[in-house]
Amino acid sequence: MPRLLVPLVACVLVVALGVGAIMYADHDDAPGLGLIGVVLILGAIGFGARAVLRARKSV
Repeated sequence: MPRLLVPLVACVLVVALGVGAIMYADHDDAPGLGLIGVVLILGAIGFGARAVLRARKSV
């Protein structure tokens, strides 16, 4: 479980950063920053899913 905890915490932090980027982009009318936020969120979800699958495979 501790081996899985660090990547999942990192994913949650990156998702929070992506949500913050989307919110700031909406306020500042910056479509490029909104796209970066979406890419951050999708990348973090993919990284988290990969970490979970690797943790299940090694057990």
